[in-house]
Amino acid sequence: MFESAGSGDLLTIMFVVGGATLLISLLLVFAFAGGDSHSSEIKRRLNEISQGQKPTGKVKARSTARRAQDTSGIKILDSLIQALVPKPEQLKIRLEKTGLKIPISRYATLTGVLILAIILAGHYVYGMSMFLATPVGIASGLFLPHFIIGYLGKRRVNKFMKTFPEAIELLCRGLRAGLPISEAIVTVGNDAPDPVGKEFRSVADAMRVGQSLESGLWDVARRIDLPDFKFLIIAISIQRETGGNLAETLGGLANTLRKRRQIKLKIKAMSSEARASAWIIGSLPFIMFGMLWLANESYVMTLLEDPRGMYMIGAGLGMIGSGVGVMAKMVRFEI
Repeated sequence: MFESAGSGDLLTIMFVVGGATLLISLLLVFAFAGGDSHSSEIKRRLNEISQGQKPTGKVKARSTARRAQDTSGIKILDSLIQALVPKPEQLKIRLEKTGLKIPISRYATLTGVLILAIILAGHYVYGMSMFLATPVGIASGLFLPHFIIGYLGKRRVNKFMKTFPEAIELLCRGLRAGLPISEAIVTVGNDAPDPVGKEFRSVADAMRVGQSLESGLWDVARRIDLPDFKFLIIAISIQRETGGNLAETLGGLANTLRKRRQIKLKIKAMSSEARASAWIIGSLPFIMFGMLWLANESYVMTLLEDPRGMYMIGAGLGMIGSGVGVMAKMVRFEI
């Protein structure tokens, strides 16, 4: 490619590759090197707590620590992220739902690097024009991280729901044994498997530093976002204010969750044939396209090279997508 290009083209390529390399290096440095501007303040307050001194400005320290987790420590990068990210609070909740410590600054930086890499790969490796490579790179670079984060968050929530009824039963046994609710939550955090155990341990850690039980549970509810967990918080709050048999209430919640899970498994088994049919019908056009490509490539290339063929492909993909969406909606039930 470089031998056939002229000196002007070589100079342009050198500038583009060099600028892209510099930009990627700066973004990576900003993403992974920041975040230490508040470390001295946090260390000082931890020393005060360990020595038995009462830390001054508790509310201010808590908000400062939260800002330290949300920002990268680089003012230019943080200002750029705040200008480009439309809904940072919702993005922060999506990142927390995965259970991984991914700040918004690092997520935005890696997304920008991915967009730039896809654009350069499409232009220089696959020979796409910049007019076509740019929207493809932007769309792919924005979709892939969003899809991966959504998948990780949904997988973690499903894993949480599988062991959540057992955690409630363990909480009920602790209450029946005479333990206070705070100690019962510590027991669940130590004995329950992750991610349930990890979330309850975070509640216990929050209570150790002076946060209320309800506040720690609502922080978990923001990450998990499950109606069943919110019902647990409401039941605990009502019991702490008015009294009552909390163990019996939580036992009923655990039984309800188990029955819901059994019904979901039955529905999944009964709708397995319809889901398999949807997969087969949705994949048949792509399988036939691949077989025709292998049998007669020139015949298929006519569809790709002719502009009318591209319109037909777009219309066909749109109809396939709508059909698969309808079939997926038909076999999905909410319990």
